[in-house]
Amino acid sequence: MRLRKNLEKITPYIAGKLKKGAIKLASNENPLGSSPKALQNIKEYLDRIHIYPDAQCTTLKEKLAEKYGVTEDMLIIGNGSDEILLFVAGAYIEPGRNAVTSVATFSEYTFATNLFGGSMKYGEMTDLRFDLNNILHLLDEQTQVIYIANPNNPTGTYVTQSELMHFIGNVPDYMLIVIDEAYVEFVTEDDFPDTLPLIKKHENILVLRTFSKMYGLAGLRVGYGIGSPKVISDLHKTKEPFNVNSIAQVAAIGAIGDHEFVNKTLQVTRTGKEYLYNEFDKMHLEYWKSAANFVLVRIGMDAQEAFKILMDRGVTIRPLPVLNYTDTIRVTVGTREQNELFIRLLKELLEK
Repeated sequence: MRLRKNLEKITPYIAGKLKKGAIKLASNENPLGSSPKALQNIKEYLDRIHIYPDAQCTTLKEKLAEKYGVTEDMLIIGNGSDEILLFVAGAYIEPGRNAVTSVATFSEYTFATNLFGGSMKYGEMTDLRFDLNNILHLLDEQTQVIYIANPNNPTGTYVTQSELMHFIGNVPDYMLIVIDEAYVEFVTEDDFPDTLPLIKKHENILVLRTFSKMYGLAGLRVGYGIGSPKVISDLHKTKEPFNVNSIAQVAAIGAIGDHEFVNKTLQVTRTGKEYLYNEFDKMHLEYWKSAANFVLVRIGMDAQEAFKILMDRGVTIRPLPVLNYTDTIRVTVGTREQNELFIRLLKELLEK
């Protein structure tokens, strides 16, 4: 058997690890669990799982269209927003074409691009932020897709409304700008971009969102893209017919209206971040203010070693060296008890 040439450079994605009995603060999941309204919908649907799912995700699209003031032909639903990245690459990437993103960001942008034979170009960051001017300088005639994670994973940093508007105005219309907003529900910053109105003005913008983070449905895998009817039509050509299972669909439908759960999650996240910031300040650790539900922090020791020790002691975090920093870890904001345990173990580790 001969592996395709372009697959030789692909490294399979490595998910956050979990040790039995340990608290998992490695994958930015909701520490409060899942939306109760989503769980109720799941219970009520269990006697119908012998029926194939709705291939068009009709009801979910209707709910999302109502929520965002868009038409249903501007929506595509995926088995997680990760799958939509594959739709994008399948539609627009082929050998000889390239995509552009930033140096330290979500690895699946590169995976999807390489999978379909394209190449990825990386713009240097400034203060661990996407530097859109650096990305502009990398665009060429073979560039098809630009990936912007906002807020960015793993740094938690974001590009502003003015920065994004300037960038969009300088990108050729034939290049698709994918704005990945997996953590947008956690954002409280005033200058964060309002992307949905931009979709109606620019045909080459696709916004990605997910039910995994805020709504606690990571295990069901359901995400969505909002874009122009032209782009959505292109992406449907690469989509499997029954890609989103019935349980995921009904759970997402219930979660959309669960405002009480969203507000509770926001409160836990905001107070948790402030607690972590204060503790890091006391420990004289460098960290980056985050617009998401996690914090990137430099701990002054090898991140992989710290990960192993912390996991053995009851907490899993994500060792994510970025740029030239091999001592950075990403920690999900948990409940008060989880955050306090993490800080206690981290202090013990660093004091040694």
